[in-house]
Amino acid sequence: MTASLAERVLQGDVRAAARLMRLIDDAQPSAEAELKALFPHTGRAQLVGITGNPGAGKSTLVDRLVAHLRKLGKTVGVLAVDPSSPFTGGAILGDRIRMQDHALDPGVFIRSLATRGQLGGLSRATSDCARVLDAMGKDVVLIETVGVGQDEIEVCRLAHTTCVVVVPGLGDDIQAIKAGILEVADLFAVNKSDREGADRTVRDLRSMLELNHAMLGADDQAPYETQILKCVASRDEGIIELWNSIAAHYQYLKTSGELLEREKLRARTELIEILRERLMRVALAKLGKQGAQLDDLALRIARRETDPYTIADEAARL
Repeated sequence: MTASLAERVLQGDVRAAARLMRLIDDAQPSAEAELKALFPHTGRAQLVGITGNPGAGKSTLVDRLVAHLRKLGKTVGVLAVDPSSPFTGGAILGDRIRMQDHALDPGVFIRSLATRGQLGGLSRATSDCARVLDAMGKDVVLIETVGVGQDEIEVCRLAHTTCVVVVPGLGDDIQAIKAGILEVADLFAVNKSDREGADRTVRDLRSMLELNHAMLGADDQAPYETQILKCVASRDEGIIELWNSIAAHYQYLKTSGELLEREKLRARTELIEILRERLMRVALAKLGKQGAQLDDLALRIARRETDPYTIADEAARL
């Protein structure tokens, strides 16, 4: 009897994992049964989110982190969320090209995923693919987001530790970080810190963190202080210190009980997303059975023959 994809993934079969991730990324219904089988065997991997502005050197940083983790004897999974191709809808695969040094390492699994238009920088498939890597026994899963600025806060709902990568010379742009990234960053990596202005960038980040804490008030301040580390990923400088800080944060989560809270947040986000997708499918199928196609409904709404609220109410009456 042929083993299922899930059984082969649990045995560490790379081809089975790649095939299952392809099914997940293409939203194939057959993937769900495999994910159900894998679920009891997950929850062991450390999930690390790497986010930041385009050009900050996230891919180089991830590449160097992978090399360091392999020296420590840890197995690594990498999910690189690329911009979607405007022609195929697939990932452009830029990050896998940059990480060729690890392509033949059996202890490293690298997969590119398309954003599929998700504003948060993560596709719906990202969480499920992270679970596949977890089930196949990867110790650490690095999730590199697409790099679209402060919209990339979704990664904090998936990762245990979120590292925001910034570079010197952003000028006034660094003030935009306050809008959302301060709340999701567990640590900042000031990459390319050999450039002029690196110390100023560190000072600006520290000042914004202190201001944010003051605005929250003493009772609401987080017990874990957000770290700011300088590094030059292209020269492998500061990578050890960066990983040590990530590891220290993960240890804090485990000892403080915050790890369960983050897992609960991840579960809540996933459940809501799955419910949204299924209810949407049910609603559209119901409208279709009534002979109402989406384009026809849109035309009626555009002609002001009806309104979107009435149509939605009818579809929601399951």
